[in-house]
Amino acid sequence: MKLKNLLLAAGLGATLVLGACGSDDSSSDTSSDTTKEESTMNDDSSKTETAVDAEKIFANNCASCHGNNLEGNVGPNLTKVGAKLSSEEIQEIIKNGKGQMPAGILKDDKEIVAVADWLAEKK
Repeated sequence: MKLKNLLLAAGLGATLVLGACGSDDSSSDTSSDTTKEESTMNDDSSKTETAVDAEKIFANNCASCHGNNLEGNVGPNLTKVGAKLSSEEIQEIIKNGKGQMPAGILKDDKEIVAVADWLAEKK
């Protein structure tokens, strides 16, 4: 009986972890929320630059596991992740997953780089 309850609890816990860390199918809708247009004027021409809001992407896709303040929850604490990992190493983890974190939570390369760079600054 104890084994049955333990297995049930483990299955439920795994389901919650994977469900909380996954992204929804409306990623195309959120991409417009996660980018902002900034116009910059150059001497001869105007240039439009798209900036990715790494904090907003993190809040929408990662905070459920890593906490709103990077303090950790189901996922590890990321408050000082930049002291341990480079942006490139963080990008690899975001793309491929690690431990309980599934691969592919973020699919857009610009978002992956922006979030990894932002996290790499946390030292």
